[in-house]
Amino acid sequence: MLLKTIIADEIRFLTFRKTSAAVAEHPNAYLAFGLFFTWLAGVGRYWDNPQAHLWQHLGLGSLVYAFVLALAVWLLLLPMKPRNGSYRTVLLFVTLTSPPAVLYAIPVERFMSLSAAQSANVWFLSVIATWRLALYAFFLRRVAGLNGWETLVITLLPVSLIIIALASLNLEHAVFEIMGGIREGTAADSAYVVVLLLSFLATVSALPLLICYVIAAIRARKSDRPTRGDLEHKDQAKSNN
Repeated sequence: MLLKTIIADEIRFLTFRKTSAAVAEHPNAYLAFGLFFTWLAGVGRYWDNPQAHLWQHLGLGSLVYAFVLALAVWLLLLPMKPRNGSYRTVLLFVTLTSPPAVLYAIPVERFMSLSAAQSANVWFLSVIATWRLALYAFFLRRVAGLNGWETLVITLLPVSLIIIALASLNLEHAVFEIMGGIREGTAADSAYVVVLLLSFLATVSALPLLICYVIAAIRARKSDRPTRGDLEHKDQAKSNN
């Protein structure tokens, strides 16, 4: 049964193992699976928040975010001559990182005190964000075929730019509260210090990372690393002969 294969591959992917050939054979089914969990995570994040808008309750924001994030990653990868970096592949990767985010739907505030629930949600946020970032690095290394240095730069650069963008708009506190399930109170003020520290580190590291990215892109363009299109063209040439 295809669904059983998809679930098994999702478990392999989330545990940083190679997936089966079914991913290439049934990409639409895997994408549908990933989009379902993307939507479910979006619904779960706001289902018990009376202040959320209708589009947030419907999970539409999470779906839009997946497509926009995939586009940003795809554009970032283009200069690096990825081995397998089509927009569809990147979108599939982004959606398959969604299942862990279902943890946001656990109503911990129903059976915990306010401070304990806030701490639990902050831990959920930390674990999921770290897990997804590690999966992103795994994707860049194993699927896109980047080397270790390129993987490091392209893993850290988007994170740095996102944090800077949020900080410049003064949204990092609001995002931290929403993602961490913090509605009221100040029990998470100490944890917010970590967010401020990350904002500072992101600001300091952004320019060096951007310079490293440009250098890596120039080297990649000059390298002889074959892209997926090159490999397909070579296979077609062999079959014609």
